Amino acid sequence: MDALIATIAYFVISAVTVLIGLFIFELITKKYKDYEEIGNGNIAVALSVGGKVIGITIILAFAIYHSTYIYDTIIWGAVGIVIQMIGYLLVELLTRKFSVEDQLKNNNIAVGILSLSVSIGLGLIVGASIT
Repeated sequence: MDALIATIAYFVISAVTVLIGLFIFELITKKYKDYEEIGNGNIAVALSVGGKVIGITIILAFAIYHSTYIYDTIIWGAVGIVIQMIGYLLVELLTRKFSVEDQLKNNNIAVGILSLSVSIGLGLIVGASIT
């Protein structure tokens, strides 16, 4: 029974963490609203948001696997969100020839794939560093 309760607790914490992360990302994208764009069929934004979900959940999965206490997962979830935001902003800064945000709004699928890849890569790196 304890395992069932722990599983439910980890699931709820993970779901809430992902939702908080997506809410924060919605706030930092100033030129468009993620879910409006996805609803309008913007594949690039969908790829970018999907990458963020996968990146954060990778970190949470490693945290759950390596944590002794549930609060460890909450801390690593917060770290994951912050690192994903930093990664997003760094990609925006490093792509001087174009604005990632503008390109995502314009449904540039190549930029959506880049954003997805950065998020997944960061998730794997941060997740693997959790010991």
